[in-house]
Amino acid sequence: MPKRSESERNVSAAEQFTAALRPYWRWTGRALALTGIGLLAGGCHLDMWNQPKQRPLSKSEFFEDGAAARPLEDGVVPFGYADRDQVIETGVTADGQPAMEFPMELSAEVLERGRERFNIYCAMCHDQTGTGQGIIVQRGFTEPPSFHEPRLREATPGHFFDVITNGVGDMYPQRSRVVPEDRWAIAAYIRVLQLSQHATIDDVPEDAREELE
Repeated sequence: MPKRSESERNVSAAEQFTAALRPYWRWTGRALALTGIGLLAGGCHLDMWNQPKQRPLSKSEFFEDGAAARPLEDGVVPFGYADRDQVIETGVTADGQPAMEFPMELSAEVLERGRERFNIYCAMCHDQTGTGQGIIVQRGFTEPPSFHEPRLREATPGHFFDVITNGVGDMYPQRSRVVPEDRWAIAAYIRVLQLSQHATIDDVPEDAREELE
C-alpha cells in the first residue's frame, strides 16, 4: 500500500473531524433557527400586548367621573336575561313606579338569605338592627338614616331595591355585587328589622305568646 504524504494525511484528518462534527452543526443550526423564529414571533405580538386599554377599576382622566369602568347603557340586557321578570330585575312596575309589593313569595328561607346578605353587605354601615350605627360609621363614615324612622317604615319594597341597586348619597351601588333576588331578600329582611323594633304582643301568634311570657 503506497504511503500517503503529510498533506494528504492532514486533509483526511480534517475530513474525519468535519464528518464527526456535522450532526452537531445540524442541531445547532436548528436551534439557532428556532431561536430566531421565536424572537420574530415575540416581536409580532407587541402591538397586541401594548394596545391602548384600561384595566378593571383603574382610574381614567378621559371620563368626568374619573372611572375607567363604564356603567351599562339603559336598556342593555345581559346575555341569558331577556326573559326575566321586569319587577324582579328593576324594582319598578310597567308604569315606571316602585314596586309596592315583593315580586316573590316570602318564606323563612328567603328571610334567612336576606339576613345573611344584609350582614355581609349592609351591617357595616346600618348595623345589625338597622339603626345606622355600624362599625365604619363609628369610625367616621357618613351616618345613614335609621330604617326605623317613619319615612323608611312607610317606604315601598321597590324603594329599598332601588337604593340597593343604584346607591344613594355616599352609599355605593350594589348592582354588580348583589344579584336581584338577593336584593329583594335584603329588602324583605329590612322589613323584619323594622317589625322587630316596633312589634307588640298582638303581632306575635297566639301559640307563641307563652314562650315570651
